[in-house]
Amino acid sequence: MIAKTFKGLEEVLARELIELGADDVHIERRAVSFTGGKDLLYRANLCLRTALRILVPITTFRAKDADEVYEQLKKIDWSLYMTVETGFSINATVYSDTFRHSKYLTYRVKDAIVDWWKERCDKRPSVKLTDPDLCLNIHVANEEVTLSLDSSGESLHKRGYRVATTEAPISEVLAAGLLLMAGWNGESDFYDPMCGSGTFLIEAALIARNIPPGVFRDSFGFEKWLDFDAGLWSDIYNDDSGEREFNHTIYGSDASYYAVQQAAKNIKAAGVQKNIELRQIRMEEIRTADGKCPDGKMLVMINPPYGERLANKKDIEALYAAIGTALKHHFTGATAWIISSNDEAMKHIGLKPSRKIRLLNGELDCQFNRYDLFAGKRNDQMSK
Repeated sequence: MIAKTFKGLEEVLARELIELGADDVHIERRAVSFTGGKDLLYRANLCLRTALRILVPITTFRAKDADEVYEQLKKIDWSLYMTVETGFSINATVYSDTFRHSKYLTYRVKDAIVDWWKERCDKRPSVKLTDPDLCLNIHVANEEVTLSLDSSGESLHKRGYRVATTEAPISEVLAAGLLLMAGWNGESDFYDPMCGSGTFLIEAALIARNIPPGVFRDSFGFEKWLDFDAGLWSDIYNDDSGEREFNHTIYGSDASYYAVQQAAKNIKAAGVQKNIELRQIRMEEIRTADGKCPDGKMLVMINPPYGERLANKKDIEALYAAIGTALKHHFTGATAWIISSNDEAMKHIGLKPSRKIRLLNGELDCQFNRYDLFAGKRNDQMSK
């Protein structure tokens, strides 16, 4: 099987798979390959926090053009995977100078399936773009072609709890990946002072309580497969023995009243409102003395505006400077992580990062920096 993910999250996903009991785990480009049985396939879809989708390859071969792909795919016994009544969809991913037109490739994959059925029963299955019964993925790397069944259906970042949104929300998969990369395990308080629609807050709560992120979804692609085991899936889905208590607090705030209201709706939809405290406040106004941001051990995570939509450079730099000031003076003893694509603005935070990680947020190349927030000068702490 192959679990797809974002660039930069491959190692985190590999660790998740090993913890689930996967064998032969290998890191690939924006993906992790692994082996396991049907139970692992189901649990991977339900439990993995950093996977976008789980693919099950059914054939791999070499081809120089879409017509060769057609000939290879007509050799498959399609009755193993579908009936003539099955509505299917095809997604193509192409990294090749030889295959220049992914739409034509998709068209020929469809032809191969339809013609196979027409030759055997004089009927043809239909392409179904909305809520298909079977999702197929064709992947081309140079001249190597892999056809896979997509067991997830909709991307796994669509958890099912996002009922309200704000502008440019971070992906649920990326948010979970950043939290795991930062070492979040629910053993301290957590704070997101620019929470937007609450993605970091909810993902932090799900990790802390070990709630599978897929429990909110209506369905997965594998539920429509011919070999779907409803009993096995029911046992896996209803097993809450791994859930745990969370004895700390997750704090969230935002300068926007609208954002806080949207976050509250999503938090309620995820059922984690007892673990999260929300309020409206600007970053510059945050004070630990008011009891909402306890001093000491805490993980702080911030996804500030990157300035992509702001015309005034000085405004974005002033915002990042305010972030740095608030962290330095009001979060002593905490560890903060900040993600941004604006390298220049990051310099205005005025704190020296102890770790820098490059990764992608969508198509944006970002820095993900860690800041250890000591009292006094950092060098004084390091020499103790």
